[in-house]
Amino acid sequence: MHQITEITTGLQFPEGPIAMPDGSIIVVEIQRGTVSRVSPEGSIEVIATPGGGPNGAAIGPDGACYICNNGGFEWHERNSLVFPGDQPNDYSGGRIERVDLSSGEVSVLYTECNGNPLRGPNDIVFDRQGGFWFTDHGKNRPRDKDRTGVYYATIDGQHIREVIFPMEAPNGIGLSPAEDQLYVAETPTGRLWSFDISEPGVIDGARRMLAQIPDYHMFDSLAVDAEGNICVATLITGGITVHSPDGERAQLIEMPDILTTNICFGGEDLKTAYITLSSTGSLVSIPWHCAGLPLNFLNK
Repeated sequence: MHQITEITTGLQFPEGPIAMPDGSIIVVEIQRGTVSRVSPEGSIEVIATPGGGPNGAAIGPDGACYICNNGGFEWHERNSLVFPGDQPNDYSGGRIERVDLSSGEVSVLYTECNGNPLRGPNDIVFDRQGGFWFTDHGKNRPRDKDRTGVYYATIDGQHIREVIFPMEAPNGIGLSPAEDQLYVAETPTGRLWSFDISEPGVIDGARRMLAQIPDYHMFDSLAVDAEGNICVATLITGGITVHSPDGERAQLIEMPDILTTNICFGGEDLKTAYITLSSTGSLVSIPWHCAGLPLNFLNK
């Protein structure tokens, strides 16, 4: 196991980490309904309170933080660990939100696409053109669940398009260094898919499945490093599954939380991986063997 440094604990189901240039880490606290900032020393400051279930987060071309809001979960506690559950009675609807990091103002950009409501937007990534891809994980109910997919949209709130449908609860999403491949992780299948991008916001329809680790696992969010490895936060087995860009190899880096949910890169030369351990409410870091892939509008 890699040497793990705990930055802070006491977060209420953290996800969506963004390593900011000032050394702080922005996270969402899904259970708390907030966007929060964790200082390098571990103090926690609430930036905004969107409510519902703020999930994936990314910095856009205007410097604002864009949030996938899943609308909330039922919450369960077992053995002092926190787990999300089905769609709650106070479900507030899925949406894409813009958060002004200076004022904390929250505005809603999208709640539907072609008359179909967003159910549980989950993760987000910006391309070089300033558009963003995002997944809709959907919501589960006791006897049924949503069929969802992957979308491409613009920050003006005027253009959204369903690009891939259906998928099995798509979660993590990322782009290859050349931005010619779109990576999407499905949670319940534990599969990582790659799609050829023909132009911004357009895929050619072909897909391939990357190598899988053999143990039972589920996938959450992902990040890409400078070598092109796709690093997927892995549930049940608990860790980060590192997939080679050729799709032939996959290796698990273990973490001490079965709900290891997100990873991002920051620090000096982007060689530190920041990881959310959600059931225990912790944000930790580990050294990475190479730099992370610089994110558009953040690290460049």
